[in-house]
Amino acid sequence: MLWDKIKDLAFDVGDVTTTVSAMAISPEFERRTTTVRIGDGAGEDVTYDPAEHEPSKFPSVDLSGSWTLESFSRRLDGIDLFPNGEPGQAAYRDYRRWAFESAALDCALRANGLNVAEALGLEPQPVRFVSSNRSFEPWLELYPDLRFKLDPTPEWTDELVARLAAKCVLDVADLKGQYHDTPVDNPPDAALYRRVAEAFPEAWIEDPALTEETDAVLEPHRERVTWDAPIHSWVDVDRLPFRPRCLNSKPSRFGKLERLLEFYERCGASGISLYGGGQFELGVGRGQIQALASLFHADSPNDVAPGGYNAREPQPGLETSPLAPKLERFGFRRTLG
Repeated sequence: MLWDKIKDLAFDVGDVTTTVSAMAISPEFERRTTTVRIGDGAGEDVTYDPAEHEPSKFPSVDLSGSWTLESFSRRLDGIDLFPNGEPGQAAYRDYRRWAFESAALDCALRANGLNVAEALGLEPQPVRFVSSNRSFEPWLELYPDLRFKLDPTPEWTDELVARLAAKCVLDVADLKGQYHDTPVDNPPDAALYRRVAEAFPEAWIEDPALTEETDAVLEPHRERVTWDAPIHSWVDVDRLPFRPRCLNSKPSRFGKLERLLEFYERCGASGISLYGGGQFELGVGRGQIQALASLFHADSPNDVAPGGYNAREPQPGLETSPLAPKLERFGFRRTLG
């Protein structure tokens, strides 16, 4: 078991410190994340509500002492990481928990002179990635081999669909049908689902909202239907309406290392392939999801592109797919390019 390989790694913790990172996305939205530092280790809280990253709202947690990864995780079970009230979305609890668990893993590996690949007994591989930047045409002029994961909406015109289909660069169509009470909600739309399924016959179809109408449209394409937002553990896979061939794996959705590693193992045993997803990480978290992709699903349409691909305008000189693993000698990190 993968968890058994690392759960007894010992490490010491003094103070827990935090640093907020911010990036202006639009006049209406500033992306914020918080880097959690535990000893020499770091992890990133990707909670989307900017207010939750105010230092006055972030929990002050005493985790000083000697731990193993297992005992540290059990300690976190007894700590409310949102002491000021329930977060706006239940998923935020997993996102913050992941920041602490990934920082602890980074710290434990460094304390024991290992990196994540050595500790798990796996060989990192070059990571194939896609971009989720909506302005696909200018980016293709600069990076003609770039591929994409995009979010179809009812605003997609026939002309846009035709242009994108002619390029043959869409690997994943994210319908965003499993999001509720968020800015990216995309209600079920049978006509949209049919257009996407027929225009992009090679693309994965992610997170549809299944109703009687949309299920009928997608039934011939079920082998291409994949899921993201509902998946926080292996238990959630068993709850899906039908067994998938492929899933999107976002580590922060799982909260706990033990839960994530069980998911990797069970998917492997069940023949379910994976691709990785990001949460607009601004710091160490991006390198960590790239590191995990290199170990568990390197040759997939991983939405883990280097941060430069989030820019509004194409930037020259970025790393191209596939990414060299570039794992740091110690810890749970990939050197960011």
